[in-house]
Amino acid sequence: MNAALDPTTLAESAHARMVRVAEEVAAQHAADVDAKGRFPAETFEALKRERLLGVWIPKEYGGEGISLTEMCDLVSRLGQACGSSAMIYGMHQIKMSSLIRHSGESPWHQDYMRECASDQLLLGSATTEGGIGGDLRNSICAVEVEGDRYRLTKQATCISYGRSADAILATCRRGPDSASSDQVMVVCKKGDYTLRETVGWDTMGMRGTRSEGFELISAGDARQIFVAPFGEIAAQSMLAMAHIIWCATWFGIAADTVVKSQAFVRAEAKKKPGVVPPGALRLAEVSASLQKMKSLLVAGIARYEAALADEALMNTLSFIAELNTIKVSASELGIEIAQKALMITGLAGYRNEGPFSIARNYRDLLSAAIMINNDRILGNTANLLLMSKVDTSIGG
Repeated sequence: MNAALDPTTLAESAHARMVRVAEEVAAQHAADVDAKGRFPAETFEALKRERLLGVWIPKEYGGEGISLTEMCDLVSRLGQACGSSAMIYGMHQIKMSSLIRHSGESPWHQDYMRECASDQLLLGSATTEGGIGGDLRNSICAVEVEGDRYRLTKQATCISYGRSADAILATCRRGPDSASSDQVMVVCKKGDYTLRETVGWDTMGMRGTRSEGFELISAGDARQIFVAPFGEIAAQSMLAMAHIIWCATWFGIAADTVVKSQAFVRAEAKKKPGVVPPGALRLAEVSASLQKMKSLLVAGIARYEAALADEALMNTLSFIAELNTIKVSASELGIEIAQKALMITGLAGYRNEGPFSIARNYRDLLSAAIMINNDRILGNTANLLLMSKVDTSIGG
């Protein structure tokens, strides 16, 4: 689909356009998306129409070149309406960040960025694999290059929104004789690949992401293989962006949870003027926790932007450990907020319907701790801390 350029649309800020999508489309379909466990098609049609899928792409490639802070604001705003939509949008932007940062030596990838901006393409990801689970830095499958063509077969245990993506960025070994950690990433364009479902998707939360498992079989132009090794892509864009953008997603869902808790307490206060409702104290607590989440997100953005200006910082063990900690802490805070909000709203929050329901928010936030399992991240961080100094500075 070629999303026609609309000068009127682009005259508005990306934030204003996202507010319109969130309020007029995503919020209206969120309950049905969750109940049926279906891809939020209406929301992504609206995002394409508002030209928000390619908004992060630099202006010279047809995008709007917004900042990381602005991107996180867009993800968060969508998360306040529909957690699944925000997670899909965020994961798309994580893949987009790799394309933006690692296309410098590849005219093919630069042209593909222009295509993504012009046609508002949705990018998916195939990094997990049967036999290695969530270990992104190892692959079993390998890409085979013959002449100017590639082919690969990957047993992907999870490809979020795989059926609805316009392309899937897949990791694999550089070649059949390569070590499991010697990886590359390939842009598998729709039409280049087939998907055979191997694992279904009927889950507690984030139901609209449709994160099914597939056998991915793809063949195409060998130039679609990134020039940069995946280890570099993971360290310099993908993992850092995942932690930051996921944090923005969870912040948006948690923010909606706090807003609904506040509305509930206000409604209770109106019933008994002059009497402070019992949930008011916990409302203050969840508001403080939400502020902590925001602080973590802002700090993560600032730290990453500092690392972009200082290549040496990005490659330090302490930087990796810090981003790991932000992900773990934010995911735990989101769950804490949902638990306390349930105590505030009681049965009204526990219900799946009604103005104070936080059931979907709660279930979506529970996924935060297992998106790259916190125990795996803490184990990796522990190893990093054995080899690096603890950063005790304030100014970086």
